[in-house]
Amino acid sequence: MNKKNMRAKNEKQIPMKGSEIAIKCLEMANVKTIFAYPGGASMELHQALRNSKLRVILPRHEQGGAFAAGGFARASGETGVCMATSGPGATNLITGIADAYVDSIPMVAITGQVPSKLIGKNAFQEIDIIGVTRPIVKHSYLVLDAEEIPKVFAEAFYLANSGRPGPVLIDLPKNIQQQMCVPVFPEKTTVRAYRPDHTVKPEDIEKIREAIKNSKRPCIYAGGGIIISNASAQLTEFAKKYNIPVVTTFMGIGSIPEDDPLSLKWLGMHGTYYANYAANEADLLITLGARFDDRVTGPVETFAANAKVIHVDIDKSEINKNIRADIGIVANVKDILTALNKKPLRQDYADWFAQINEWRRKYPLTYKQHKNIQPQFVIQTIDKITKGNAIIVTGVGQHQMWSGQYYTYKTPRQFITSGGLGTMGFGLPSAMGVKIARPDKTVINIDGDGSFQMNIQELGTLHSEGIAVKTVIINNQHLGMVAQWEDRFYGSRRGNTVMKSKFAQRPYPDFVGIAKGYLIPGREVYEKSELEDAIREMLETEGPYILDVHVEYQEHVLPMIPPGKSYKGILVE
Repeated sequence: MNKKNMRAKNEKQIPMKGSEIAIKCLEMANVKTIFAYPGGASMELHQALRNSKLRVILPRHEQGGAFAAGGFARASGETGVCMATSGPGATNLITGIADAYVDSIPMVAITGQVPSKLIGKNAFQEIDIIGVTRPIVKHSYLVLDAEEIPKVFAEAFYLANSGRPGPVLIDLPKNIQQQMCVPVFPEKTTVRAYRPDHTVKPEDIEKIREAIKNSKRPCIYAGGGIIISNASAQLTEFAKKYNIPVVTTFMGIGSIPEDDPLSLKWLGMHGTYYANYAANEADLLITLGARFDDRVTGPVETFAANAKVIHVDIDKSEINKNIRADIGIVANVKDILTALNKKPLRQDYADWFAQINEWRRKYPLTYKQHKNIQPQFVIQTIDKITKGNAIIVTGVGQHQMWSGQYYTYKTPRQFITSGGLGTMGFGLPSAMGVKIARPDKTVINIDGDGSFQMNIQELGTLHSEGIAVKTVIINNQHLGMVAQWEDRFYGSRRGNTVMKSKFAQRPYPDFVGIAKGYLIPGREVYEKSELEDAIREMLETEGPYILDVHVEYQEHVLPMIPPGKSYKGILVE
């Protein structure tokens, strides 16, 4: 249908403001929730939202809104939406946008902008947010005519959640929000020069099967692409039918149930000993929706050096980017697995599994227990009490790694974390978005005292919106992961990694006291004997809750592959 006919179809519509058209576009995209903080250049959009059925969540900081939108998308698979005003409002979204970009999370970020005639004149609260965000978005739009709004929004949502997902930015000058016009909503969305072809080729399937047939030590290396493409069931079926062990990336946690005998958990710097050895000692590495991150490979010349590498990814640019693939396939990994599962090829690999089981037996995931509360014990206790059914969200640091190691994940989208960017401050606001996306699930934010403080203001959002996020703070009064590196590589010289106050007689700050100020209940735990009762109290209390668990800084996250070392340099003590 051409534009003239489309306009004829819409001719009975009355003129609308650009801001009203934008909100209508969100409704047509089936958006139910938007995380939005108002300001001078976005007031028109907020006024339009008053006449909408969209749920508007007011974060206490724009960064919190961006992370919440990302958490919503990670938990649901839908496109998260956040909005801010121009200038500082827009720049406060940047870290959340970058986080979504690196982890391939679908997001549409909307920013208000100064009137178009003032762009480039250093107007009050003007910033070139298109230029600033260009390296960290999948695409961006500066709208200079309200008539373009329907097309732009349709394209933005299509781009954000097609192919390899990612964030898309829409910048709306204030005069465009105020401009009146009769909107023309496109019936079909296509994007010029964007024609992703993910057709599965039968010859590629046969190449994979032939490689498996000739292998004696195969290993599946599954990444976040499995979860993004909703292919977890197909992955588990493939592993079982072909009898091949599975290691996952940090972003791939939950793509296969971790209590399955074929699961070796995750590999990389703090992954299990046996996952790292299985991937590196394999003669065939079947890589599915993973990008060979440096925290996984270490020096690329030593990674899986004797393996034939199969790499399946929806993004052509990932093939041969970090590791040379013997068989590189650009396709949706779900379609590849579905095709492979039609003609399974099963072998017993007795010697290979015997070797893997020896690694498991000799180097299990464990720690030396003592009378004080240890972070690993906290995670294990949460796992036991929740029966492994909660959604775990984390901040970034030691607690993040322990949460990945000591909770048993059974389903995709159950472990929500900042993988590629490693963003402190991620946990609390992301958990907020996760709980809104999955109100039926128990959502627990496991955080560190350093990471938690970076977006602590979102406690106000939790209370005001009645969002029942439970937060467990592993409080060691240190920036633990950096301190661990200081211990290992800098002779334990502290370079501003201690969070204690020399003026306070107790651990600082008083998180439970702060939570009380936000009208959120909480409890401190100092003794191991108190922990289980405190966790149960947290889970049974209605609404949000803060559990501040005090541990001594002494534990290191192990195993650990030191930076620049291969898997053979893995530290286990």
